[in-house]
Amino acid sequence: MTILPPALHLTTVDTKHTVRIEITGDIDYDTADLLLEKATAQLSGRPGLKDLHLHCAGIGIVDSMGLSILLMIGRRATAAQVRLHLDDRPAQLDRLLNITGTLDYFTATPPTGAAVTHRDAAEPPTTTRTAGAGRPTGPDTTT
Repeated sequence: MTILPPALHLTTVDTKHTVRIEITGDIDYDTADLLLEKATAQLSGRPGLKDLHLHCAGIGIVDSMGLSILLMIGRRATAAQVRLHLDDRPAQLDRLLNITGTLDYFTATPPTGAAVTHRDAAEPPTTTRTAGAGRPTGPDTTT
């Protein structure tokens, strides 16, 4: 018996300056490119676009490819000077973003003129980063 992965369904609702992509299903190796194609088409095909909302409530599993695609959409939105919003994130997506250290990337308030991403415009960004020593960036040395 062959088990097929859950299908990814994307529904687009748009207005003059805003696009909302409702996501239902898994964002994984098999389906993530579909989301990237849809988001990229909206970013490149809408010169007056101000906000791109990814409605995440219906998301199931997000694997490393799915996370990579979300980050790529974030970079493309920033390049297009469009604010990316990850709306109604389920707990498992927040957990993945927190564990991978990418939650701040999607929720932090950017410098003036840059894109912003967060759960809801009325909700203040959250940060969960703890203070501590950073990872050394230079070569290993022993003396």
